Amino acid sequence: MKIEPLYVVPQHEQQVTDWLWQAFGTPNSRDFFASIVATSQREGEMPLTFVAVEGAKLVGTVGLWRCDLISRQDLFPWLAALYIDEKQRGRGLGAKLQQHVIEHARELGYPQLHLYSACKDYYERFGWQYIGDGLDYPNKPVHLYRFTL
Repeated sequence: MKIEPLYVVPQHEQQVTDWLWQAFGTPNSRDFFASIVATSQREGEMPLTFVAVEGAKLVGTVGLWRCDLISRQDLFPWLAALYIDEKQRGRGLGAKLQQHVIEHARELGYPQLHLYSACKDYYERFGWQYIGDGLDYPNKPVHLYRFTL
């Protein structure tokens, strides 16, 4: 398995868009996710999308974004949109994609990384510290995490 920026393998753009839309979106939000993916493919800039590929097959994706939770724009940057193909889950790919973004953010000189999740107890296993709750739009409670780099 290889993890690379999506701009290196742009043929996976539509699949990443569909995964994010289906996992995190609403019926009418595909264009929104297509816009996120399209603007996260510029070398040396954020937001940035990474993909995990095995041969020619896409198996997962994750982002390094400026902001992932509009109600908490004071936190920066974010590990965002972690998604593993359903058939590939249980193989440790989520941990590998997290680690890749952590290392990339560290190389860029950021002191910490943030994420939010509706789930609790998953990210703590990888060293993320729960820092409180927040609200996703319009009023969905979420858990906030920080990883000190």
